[in-house]
Formats: sequence, structure tokens, C-alpha cells
Amino acid sequence: MTKPPARSPLQPDETQQRLAKRRARAAWQRRFDLTRHRTARLHPTVRGLLWTLLASVLFVLLNTTARYLTQQFDPFQSQFLRYFCGLLVLLPFVLRSGMAAYRPQSVKGQFVRGVVHTLGLALWFTALPNIPLADMTALGFTTPIFIMLGAALFLRESMHWERWVAAGVGFAGVLVVLGPKLSGDGGWFHLVMLASSPAFAASFLISKAQTRYESAGVILLWQSLTVSLMSLPMALPHWRAPGLWECGGYMLAGLLGGLAHYCLLRSYQLADISATQSFKFLDLVWASIMGWLVFSDHPSSSTLLGGVVIAASTLWIARRESRRRLAPGVGPL
Repeated sequence: MTKPPARSPLQPDETQQRLAKRRARAAWQRRFDLTRHRTARLHPTVRGLLWTLLASVLFVLLNTTARYLTQQFDPFQSQFLRYFCGLLVLLPFVLRSGMAAYRPQSVKGQFVRGVVHTLGLALWFTALPNIPLADMTALGFTTPIFIMLGAALFLRESMHWERWVAAGVGFAGVLVVLGPKLSGDGGWFHLVMLASSPAFAASFLISKAQTRYESAGVILLWQSLTVSLMSLPMALPHWRAPGLWECGGYMLAGLLGGLAHYCLLRSYQLADISATQSFKFLDLVWASIMGWLVFSDHPSSSTLLGGVVIAASTLWIARRESRRRLAPGVGPL
């Protein structure tokens, strides 16, 4: 009977390297589990605010990438490619789980939201390459005002006075930023960007309503699908074949957009949509930093002052929401 060939023993250095890698993985796993445990103990509204904060950072990175690409291509082609690439990013998850897992409860509702979101995107992408990133972000801060009004009127969410104060102070910070521009010749593209806010507010309110019976993955997939289908006819008249690097840029935009919308949907599942809107005012801080780093847009003194006002309102509402959790006799928000 022949003996199996003897295995060569591992060298001491190789053994130590493997042990070091295992210890490192175990340490990261412990940190991850500890972070998840601590986060799970937070009030749902606070967790919703954290998801909103992460979504805000991702959206600013997305907007920076989209603005650069839109300066190279027709806005409607950029709109289509951003959502089509977002759909490609989601396909591996669909293939793994099966299309049945992503079948919506209401196909009609998904297409209605797609129409509304496409309208807002058409206005947004038209104005995007023609105004500074900080101005674009600040004008988008009118969306939370429409969302709060819609949430109170249509979703019957309770509106605590702290949320109205935070939104009002944050919007005042936006006016500080845009006052010098809009008091004179604000420009046609600033108005186009402003007009996209009610459409986006309606889209987000529909998303919030859908989270009651649809998963975040279903909403995200059908948003990418419906917007891609509706944007393609607008993209074809001025189509130009993108190069390899530009395709990579649109894939990055699709990935960032998918992650950002997923975080936003998770925040909607955990908290009232009106409670999360004050955190969006921090977008101006991130947008000013990215505009300066990527496009050499130096923020004005009014932008910096408005950013301080906005950050103050955001930190204040976060503390108020945390204290509301600890107050005796206070139920879920």
C-alpha cells in the first residue's frame, strides 16, 4: 500500500502571516459586531438620522461625479447613463435572489414614482453643469420644506415644533447663501434647479409611502428601471459614445446613487420622513468642500456663514430627537 505524499510543512514566516491575518479579521469582526450592537440600541429616529447622514455624503459624491460628466455629455444622456449603470450595479443582486424577490406589490405605483422622479431629474440635469455645486445643493434644500408639508398633509405624520424650527433655521441659512445671487440676476438655471425641488419632494413622499409595503431593494431596482426607460428617448437625439474612462465614471455614479438611495430608504423605514430632513442641510458643507477640491469653486463668505447656520440647526435637532427618546412617557416618534 503506497503512502500518500507527505505535505510540506508551512514555513514559520508563512504560519505567522496567516495567524496575523486571522487575528486582524477577528478584530475587525468584533469591532463591527460591537458597532452594530450599539447602533441597534439607539432610538429608530436616531438611527434614521445616521442613515440620512450617510446618504448625504454619498449624494454629494454622486453630484460631484455627475456634474463633471454632464459637462462632457448632453444632460439627458448623462441622466440615462447614470440610472442605466445603476441598474447594472443591481443586476448581480437580482440574479442571485431571483426576479421574484424583486416583484413589487404595485407595478403601477412604481411607474408613477418613475414619472415624477424623471421629471425632477430632467430639470436637475439641465441646470447641473451651469451652476456651482454649492449653489445647486443649497437650492435643493427647498425640497425638505415641500417634504415636511407633504408629510403632514398626505402621510399624516406628526410635526413636532422642533422639526419646524430646525427646517426654518436651516432654510434661513440657505437664504444667506443664495441671497447675493438671487437678489440680482440669479440666472435662468438657478430657477430651473429650484423647480426640480417640488418634483423630488413628491417622489420622496411616494417612496416613503411605498416603504410600508415594499422593501428598499424593490424600490431601488424599479426606480433605476423606470427612470432608465423614460430617460432613453430624451438621451437619443444628442447621443455620443462614451469612452472607457467615461463609462467607468458613469458606473461609479450608478454605484454611488444606488448606495445613497438605499441609505435614504433605510432612513425612511426607521423614522418619519420629516424628522430626517434637517440633516440634509449638512449637504452644503460637503458640497462646498467638493466644489473647492474638484472644480476650484471657492465658497463665498455668505456660503460659509450660511453653512454655520445650517450646521447649528442640524446639531440642535439631533440633540432634541435624542432627548425625546429619553423623556418619560414619550412614545415612538
